[in-house]
Amino acid sequence: MENGPDDGQRIVHIESDAGKGTMSSYDLFPGVALICHDFRMTECVTSFACAGNFLNVIYCREGRLEHPSPEGEHLFTARGDVKIDDYRGHAGRYVLPLERYLDVSFSFDIDVCEDVISQTFGGFPVSVRGLRDRFCRDDTPYVLRGLPQIEQVFSGLDTVDPSIRKPYAQVKALELLLLLSQTECSGSSHSLTYFRDALVQKVKEARGIMVEDLGANYTIEELARRVDVPVTTFKNCFKGVYGSPPHTYLRSRRMEHAALMLSTTQDTVTSIGMAVGYDSPSKFSAAFRQVMGMTPTQYRRRAGG
Repeated sequence: MENGPDDGQRIVHIESDAGKGTMSSYDLFPGVALICHDFRMTECVTSFACAGNFLNVIYCREGRLEHPSPEGEHLFTARGDVKIDDYRGHAGRYVLPLERYLDVSFSFDIDVCEDVISQTFGGFPVSVRGLRDRFCRDDTPYVLRGLPQIEQVFSGLDTVDPSIRKPYAQVKALELLLLLSQTECSGSSHSLTYFRDALVQKVKEARGIMVEDLGANYTIEELARRVDVPVTTFKNCFKGVYGSPPHTYLRSRRMEHAALMLSTTQDTVTSIGMAVGYDSPSKFSAAFRQVMGMTPTQYRRRAGG
């Protein structure tokens, strides 16, 4: 652990065979912390869990996070999701299907922060303990989706001027509590999709087939047949795991690999296109531009290749 450049900031670096990541935390009030994760890895394992009185509100900024359960089911949270838990079921193995995950969260130690908030902001109308009791009824996280007013609380935390980050985050922590107090805790918000482990593993097998040779072309029907999954079930689960349909996912991976080749080799644009499954240079250029925002030639020039 090391101290960061900001007042009260602590940084933990994580490195394993699965990749690298950092966790930054900022003390806002006694019992209230702002925590940011930036992971570039395939999975992470944590033994941290707490039986105390906590409320943890996590906003996914980028990527996807897979939560395998002991019951053999997999839950996925994605960009824009707000996950609420109390750390009771936090320990375990988390998989990053896109090998990239960023989040920002507010952590409330209820036994400490309730009195602090009450004394500092006399008449503050929200009980943190009450929110915990409403949203954290068992070990399953509660996920809120499609609530822009709550997403807005988190949106500026990583871009605000460091000189005002702490007071800015303090205000946002209180704003979050106020908004959660006005948020319905119902089945429509708790819209979680679970997939059985056997199905998830078959979809991951199909994904492995897709990326093993980026120049090969498969239909969805072929992929579903190879892993023995009905086509509709395969498409739904693949999107649930990776966040996009199979062909959209494959195109992104192809363009990422093409971008790497453009910046690190002298291969022609035509040969790079063929290496990632495009016989037509014009179709490759159009697909690359759609994903990367510029043509292959423009990308190579900008990368200095």
